[in-house]
Amino acid sequence: MCILSFMKWIKELNSGVKYMLLASFLFAIMGAFVKLASESISSLEIVFFRNIFGVVLIGYTLYKTPMKHKGGKPLLLFFRGLMGFLALLAYFYNIANIPLGDAVTFSKTAPIFTAIFAWAFLKEKLSLSAWIAVFIGFGGILLITQPSGIAFTKYDLLGIFSGVGAALAYTSVRELRNYYDTRAIVLSFTFVGTIGPIILFILSKYFYLPELDFMMGEFIVPDKITWIYVVGIGVLGTLSQYYMTKAYGETKAGIVGAVSYTNIVFAILVGTLLGDSLPGFMTTCGIVLIVSAGIMVAKAK
Repeated sequence: MCILSFMKWIKELNSGVKYMLLASFLFAIMGAFVKLASESISSLEIVFFRNIFGVVLIGYTLYKTPMKHKGGKPLLLFFRGLMGFLALLAYFYNIANIPLGDAVTFSKTAPIFTAIFAWAFLKEKLSLSAWIAVFIGFGGILLITQPSGIAFTKYDLLGIFSGVGAALAYTSVRELRNYYDTRAIVLSFTFVGTIGPIILFILSKYFYLPELDFMMGEFIVPDKITWIYVVGIGVLGTLSQYYMTKAYGETKAGIVGAVSYTNIVFAILVGTLLGDSLPGFMTTCGIVLIVSAGIMVAKAK
């Protein structure tokens, strides 16, 4: 009876909400594959394989339909790619080393930082409720990190950067879309995310910097099971992006943005299946504050 009621509820949901729920679930499963693959290969190598899928996909669309745009912002285009690459690298590294739910929560701070950067750099106005949301979000970050004195752990700093870096990339997209084909903007991320690891693979042979180990790594040919994880990361990452795009095309952005935070719930559930402990009381409160702040920002925008 419960199953039938649940199926009926799902059937009656708005299509955009359904697509975002599916995208959030696929993102969580992708995170699980990242965690499993990290047992055999470095986060740098996982980012490399993740972006190769994007390069091939965008390259195919360019072959079918060439780009048409006026261009004129090459440095900003490179900046978008670099920030996206570094944010993804920090995110994948954290997935390998901390509970999946915590890593995903850190990455979901991006909308909060995006609101700040859009206000600072693009002169977009922030309402009072949006400013309140920003401070609520920062409170959530403090509850999750629980710094000792004024010190944050390495994983806290990388988690915060995964949100900040993604926010800088998103903010640059708002400007770049006036000059470039959408595929060029996406390609800037996947291309830098493919070439960057190759350069870092080479540098890793000659330099050892413990404090920057999240950026370093040796290329190791994956074994059979790791290849399954790597392919899964590429396929699920592409599918989740596809369904997310469909969700925003079907329903109001504020609603879809709010539903996207189910990604955290899915990540916590999937993480526990992989052996992660459930979030403590303080961490749970922090997650609730960050989700609330993100929904408030989405509603304000």
